[in-house]
Amino acid sequence: MDRKVAIIGAGISGLLACKYTLSKGFHPIVFESQSTVGGVWTKTVETTKLQTPKPVYQFSDFPWPESVSEDFPDGQKVFDYVNGYAKHFDLVKHIKFNTKVVGIEFEGPNDEEIQAWSLWGCNGEPFGSKGKWKVVVEDLVTLSTEIYNVDFVIVCVGRFSGLPNIPEFPPKKGPEAFDGKVIHSMEYAAMDHKQAAEFVKGKRVIVVGFQKSALDIAVECSAANGKEDPCTVLYRTAHWNVPDYLPWGFSLAHMYLSRFSELMVHKPGEGLLLSLLATILTPLRYAYSKFVESDIKKKLRLEKHGMVPTHSFLKEISSCLISTVPEKFYDKVENGEIKLKKAPSFSFCNNGVLVEGETSPIEADLVILATGFKGEKKLKHIFMSQTFQDYITGSPDAALPLYRECIQPRIPQLAVIGFSESISNIFTSEMRCRWVAELLDGTFKLPSIKDMEKNIKEWDEYLKQYSGGYYRRKCIGALHIWYNDQLCKDMAWKPRRKKGFFAELFEPYGPMDYVSN
Repeated sequence: MDRKVAIIGAGISGLLACKYTLSKGFHPIVFESQSTVGGVWTKTVETTKLQTPKPVYQFSDFPWPESVSEDFPDGQKVFDYVNGYAKHFDLVKHIKFNTKVVGIEFEGPNDEEIQAWSLWGCNGEPFGSKGKWKVVVEDLVTLSTEIYNVDFVIVCVGRFSGLPNIPEFPPKKGPEAFDGKVIHSMEYAAMDHKQAAEFVKGKRVIVVGFQKSALDIAVECSAANGKEDPCTVLYRTAHWNVPDYLPWGFSLAHMYLSRFSELMVHKPGEGLLLSLLATILTPLRYAYSKFVESDIKKKLRLEKHGMVPTHSFLKEISSCLISTVPEKFYDKVENGEIKLKKAPSFSFCNNGVLVEGETSPIEADLVILATGFKGEKKLKHIFMSQTFQDYITGSPDAALPLYRECIQPRIPQLAVIGFSESISNIFTSEMRCRWVAELLDGTFKLPSIKDMEKNIKEWDEYLKQYSGGYYRRKCIGALHIWYNDQLCKDMAWKPRRKKGFFAELFEPYGPMDYVSN
């Protein structure tokens, strides 16, 4: 077999894609714009730690080293672990570092022919159209351009890097109106730790955002400046960020990562019996959510700080928004090192930031925008074809249209891995890479385009039902097992992986349950 597979990105998903395509006899070429593997773990804020307990965040065939004893290792240890995986499986020799993919273009049947297909790739097979992908890359060292022709492309660019999301402001009310400095959290993370501490030292800092990066940066600013120059965190929405994964001493994994927990949720493509069960168990689902919320409120003293979210914890976890609160974050709020300020919207003025509805600005020397990334835009512009750009982004009122969270039914010979989130991205990416590798190897065929689009719509309806205002985030939420069951059935694997009825029903599922097929 002499099929060439281009893999864009050498983060976790890219490494997994490389490993599993190699295992099937393909020839992967991995293009990585940075000088090392690791993706988002290449450069992190100093205080950043793993958000998911270590047993759930690991490769199925490469356990964490015994020297890493803590459940939530810091960013450097996670990077070392990922780097160790690449070296252990000898993946580095397949990676072209400092190489940016400028664009990809499909050379084969034209748009009209593709539009007329009833099956993906003409016949439902990964190489059915007999077309090729042209991958245009730029060497970031020599600035030279090179073209590769490959049989299949796996896009692993992720959604939390590369293209920062900068809020839009009215004319003359954006960063240009501010006399201080405005940066994105990506720029802050790119600094070495000593440089970052010196950068914020002695400055009045405003951090915009309330997800993990914002909280970590706020803690670092408070460590540098204390009460003398407290750090202000501007947030639009309070979130159920967790202090730990043991609400009232119970395991969160048992509550939300077991088959029983998924019986309480309506699922895409479920039958009448499962639908009835989910309806009957609605009060228990509500009780689970309230149980976790009460623990978070007590441990973090959210009512005292006016930080109780208006949405449920179920909505939070269904949107893959769960993150852990940095240690002693609310202690720093109480002692005045960090100030929290709700701001549905804001604008800049010469000496700081003006929150909507207020007349006095919050004075600042530095504003750090921890406002996320434009992942969809980055993914869209990998494609040179406007038609394929439209296909990959889909409808403006729906989530990204990916069958099994991997395949756009109308784009042949291409998969996207790592864009759709989960509670444990490494676990989910590995399952998807194994699924794609089996697809490439001919283990199974995809259903018709019509059936795939119907399945995509069902998952989109699930997202809308349980994620509320966050449903556009591409995420499998609280349905890890149901989702993995679909992948296992496609690959002719046994979906039920536990020993015994009660273990199957109540024990949480994790990477080690899928070590073998």
